[in-house]
Amino acid sequence: MNQPAFTLKPVLFVLGELLAILGVFMVVPGLVDAWSGDADWMGFFIAGGFTALIGLMLVFANFERHLTLNRRQAFLLTVLSWVGISAFSAMPFTFSRLSLSYTDALFEAVSGLTTTGSTVITGLDVAPPGILLWRSLLHWLGGIGIVVMAISLLPFLRVGGMQLFKMESSDTNDKVVARVSQFTLSLVLIYAGLTALCCVALVLAGMTFFEAINHAMATISTGGFSTSDASVGHFNSLAVNWIIIIFMIAGGLPITLFIRALRGGGFSAFNETQVRGFLIFALFATLVLTGEQVFRGAEDVFATFTHVAFMVVTIVTTTGFASTDYTLWGHFAVACAFALTFVGACTGSTAGGIKIFRFQIAWKLYRSHIHRLISPNAVEVARFGDRRITEDVSASVMLFFFVYIGTVGAITLFLASVGLDWVTAVSGAATAVGNVGPGLGNIIGPAGNFQALPDAAKWALSLGMLLGRLEFFSILVLLSARFWKA
Repeated sequence: MNQPAFTLKPVLFVLGELLAILGVFMVVPGLVDAWSGDADWMGFFIAGGFTALIGLMLVFANFERHLTLNRRQAFLLTVLSWVGISAFSAMPFTFSRLSLSYTDALFEAVSGLTTTGSTVITGLDVAPPGILLWRSLLHWLGGIGIVVMAISLLPFLRVGGMQLFKMESSDTNDKVVARVSQFTLSLVLIYAGLTALCCVALVLAGMTFFEAINHAMATISTGGFSTSDASVGHFNSLAVNWIIIIFMIAGGLPITLFIRALRGGGFSAFNETQVRGFLIFALFATLVLTGEQVFRGAEDVFATFTHVAFMVVTIVTTTGFASTDYTLWGHFAVACAFALTFVGACTGSTAGGIKIFRFQIAWKLYRSHIHRLISPNAVEVARFGDRRITEDVSASVMLFFFVYIGTVGAITLFLASVGLDWVTAVSGAATAVGNVGPGLGNIIGPAGNFQALPDAAKWALSLGMLLGRLEFFSILVLLSARFWKA
């Protein structure tokens, strides 16, 4: 049976729509700059107009009345949309008075859209307001794209064990776009509502409205861009810290929990296996590190608990904020911070990393294997919640672990080859692939940024951020000659 001819028309049509929408959003920070009297407004309008024009040209050139996507087109759309939007999103940074090179601008754009939070910009406290808002908008827009991809496309593409989380009535036919559009409407309502709640809470805690809306978008998207070089530590407020902790946790939960609650199904977070695992793990890590800091002589237990909880949650949810420089807490804390970089929160959230459900599946597979070694004739079925872990899912999860660690290792070696010390190289690779934000060491630690890295390192880290966000196989499958055969 012959396969239908592979055509780019639906892929380019959707990409055009996304670029047109992106161009409209570029106008928003331009208006903020114009209102504040900053000349950077012109760069946003030029970039926005050009982006929207290219997008509309793609839309009109590839219009189809009945849009459908097959599996190969969905793979290609996933990659092209993230790469294309990143490329155009970098333009406002190059046109601003910050005068970033395109390498730096693309790094900042990729970091924003993938909700990584690594930055090459210094002097954020006096940066143009439009640039600060654009960075937060990239987080917010990227966060929506991440959740739509994780819930609607990756299960359909059978990437990394994500087939466990298929939407209702999901199958492998050509109706993905219809399901995505229905899901996205509910997502935007929840996402905007959580952002508004976070913004109001931060204003009540003492932030200005501009600071609050930027941090709210960066928090809900688990992104980590701040309006200050000192990140959240700039505000020196335990109340601000706890508000952001709560909403980072909300950002690390599956968005489907909130959608179910919106539709009257109740908020049943603790009934979800991965949610329980995520919350218990975060609490356990916080208590262990707090106890270690108290043992080392910390006097204010509540403040210590707050900063430790902030560090654990911001790393596990891959947000990347910093309330203090935790690299000064000793070797054990630094080692824990590095280990937490690999974890990630729940699937169906904006968090990056390996994701807690893959660790849970790996543990269940380990236990099942040990039991079979003890009782070879016993019949044991590994389950994740109420779902059976099939061989297809277990193989996908194990392969994901292998590719994840291999990618971190490869990028580490490349960063070392361009002159970076091993702490910067390995933590930079891990934080990029995990979409976490700051790394370790004096250069890219929570008190530093990525500006001083050579351009080659920034390109490698940008690739790492995209690979981690797209769950690797969405990109790697395009390298197969079989993919392109008709």
